Amino acid sequence: MSGAATIEKTVFRIRDLSKHYETGDVVVRALDKVTLDLFEGEMVVLLGPSGSGKSTFLNIVGGLDQATSGTVHFRDLELTACNERQLTRYRRQHAGFVFQFYNLIPSLSARENVALVTEVAKNPMPPAEALAMVDLEDRMDHFPSQLSGGEQQRVAIARAIAKRPEVLLCDEPTGALDSKTGIVVLEALTRINREFGTTTAIITHNAGIRKIAHRVVSFLDGHIASVEQNEKRIAPSEVEW
Repeated sequence: MSGAATIEKTVFRIRDLSKHYETGDVVVRALDKVTLDLFEGEMVVLLGPSGSGKSTFLNIVGGLDQATSGTVHFRDLELTACNERQLTRYRRQHAGFVFQFYNLIPSLSARENVALVTEVAKNPMPPAEALAMVDLEDRMDHFPSQLSGGEQQRVAIARAIAKRPEVLLCDEPTGALDSKTGIVVLEALTRINREFGTTTAIITHNAGIRKIAHRVVSFLDGHIASVEQNEKRIAPSEVEW
C-alpha cells in the first residue's frame, strides 16, 4: 500500500484539549493539553495503554463527551462550543462510530439495523449498498444471532458508513475478534477510507495494526507521546496479529 495520504484539508483542529475528572480530592487528568490535527482522507491509528486517554480523545472529537478546556474544531464548527443539540446534529450528519461491541438490535435483520441510520440521515446510501461495501450482500436478511462476530461487526460498520460520514471513529473494532476475522474487518475499514476518502481514526491495543495507517498517534498518561508517519503502509492481510 502507499505511504502518506495526499493531504489537502484539515478536518479536525485540536488545541490544548484537556479532560479532567474529580473524585473527592483527587483530580484525574484523562487528557492534558493535547494538540493535534487530523486530515481529510487519512487513516490514523491511536495506540496506548488502558487509561492513556485514547477513548476520551475519540469521544470528545466524536461529540460524545465534553472537554474541560481547550478547543476542537471540525472544519469551521467549534465542537467545544456546541450545546447538546448541536452535538447531536454533528454526530448525525458528519460522524460514524464503530465500537468493540456491535450494539445491533437482535430482532432486526442486518438490513433493518442499517436502515435505522439511513432513515434519519441527510444523504444516505441504500442499506443494501452499505452492506455490499463490507461484503455482506448474501447475509443482509439474517438476524444478528445468525451472524458470526465478524459479520456482526461488519454490519455495525455498514450502519456507520451508510449515512456517508466524513469521519469514521472506531474504538477497538477488532478487540473481540480473532485474527482472521479481524483482518476482514480491517479490510472493510481500509476500503471505505480509500474509496470514500473518509477520515478514519482507529483505537487499538494491537500494535501490529499501526502499519495499515497513514499516521500513528501514541498516547501516554493523557498526553500524546509521539506521532509517526508510515512511509510504507501494509495491507490488512499482512498484519501480524
